[in-house]
Amino acid sequence: MAQVEELQPTSRETAGSAPVTAIPRIYFWLLGAGLVVIVMLACLLIWGPGMEYPTTVSSSEVATTAGNTITIERSLRQVTGQMIDDWASWLTKNGDWLFDGVKSGIQYALLYIENTLKWLPWPAIVIGLALLSFAVGRWGLMAFTSIAMLYFGFMGLWENTIDTIALMVVSVAIAVAVGLPLGVFGARSQLADNIMRPILDAMQTMPSFVYLLPGILFFGLGSPAGIFATLIYAIPPVIRLTNLGIRQVSEETVEAARSFGASPWQVLTKVQVPMAMPTIMAGINQTTMMALAMVTIASMVAAGGLGDNVLRALQKNQVGEGLISGAAIVLLAIIIDRLTQSVARGRQDAVMSVG
Repeated sequence: MAQVEELQPTSRETAGSAPVTAIPRIYFWLLGAGLVVIVMLACLLIWGPGMEYPTTVSSSEVATTAGNTITIERSLRQVTGQMIDDWASWLTKNGDWLFDGVKSGIQYALLYIENTLKWLPWPAIVIGLALLSFAVGRWGLMAFTSIAMLYFGFMGLWENTIDTIALMVVSVAIAVAVGLPLGVFGARSQLADNIMRPILDAMQTMPSFVYLLPGILFFGLGSPAGIFATLIYAIPPVIRLTNLGIRQVSEETVEAARSFGASPWQVLTKVQVPMAMPTIMAGINQTTMMALAMVTIASMVAAGGLGDNVLRALQKNQVGEGLISGAAIVLLAIIIDRLTQSVARGRQDAVMSVG
């Protein structure tokens, strides 16, 4: 008991350890409020109410044909926007060979998937998806998938559904191919994680319509622009959850693998990635859902698919057509979500049984 009392600091030591210059919180807020009042009164006395930001960067006088002169002012926003436009023009001019190559590759992949799916008889596709749904989700998912696929066909939306699926397959494949390595890199390097985190935050908070601008700038109207916008919008979840899944693998398991002589690559591919697969699959699921949402918005740049039906219904104020097409998108999203969740749940059960 005496030893415990010796370890406890005395009241004098505690008081001496506190900073002498510490300001009580109430005084801090009073000082802040006083500063705000002083600044407000000074601005009102000097500039008056309705004070505007000094955004003007430069001004010039231009003579008119009538002999008068007018003053043209350029704001900071105009100067910044002009700089961005000049940079974008230079990039599109000098990188035209790269963008054309990417555009050709994306169009080839889309046409190949679309032609293959449209060549297959629709009963074979319906039965195949129904059997796949039964394998991962049993009777309930099988019945829902069958009804949804028949809905697409009988409502005359089969070809547009195929186009949407092709857009999603290409978008998600590119997102996973790019996002998985970036997530692994972020998990193994704290510096890379610190750099990517604010970028991913900005990508997820930016309005989705903004992503259509660089797609049109680099690829013009069409499906490649829609896929580019979808890729930027949908890739953050797979990067974040791959990073999280690998970081959640216990250090004891990693150390055990290293003690048996496993190389860093073997530790990653044989231990960390398999144990993180449920979390990675959750990231792929979220990326797929976000890709489907963005593919619909990408119809504004002539990307095709079910989004075109919704867009035309909005333009012509056709409520029935819009509801029918919107319901098709919802049904497709539910099918994809249930299938990917079932696969992720199966991987999680397999990992837990091994553990």
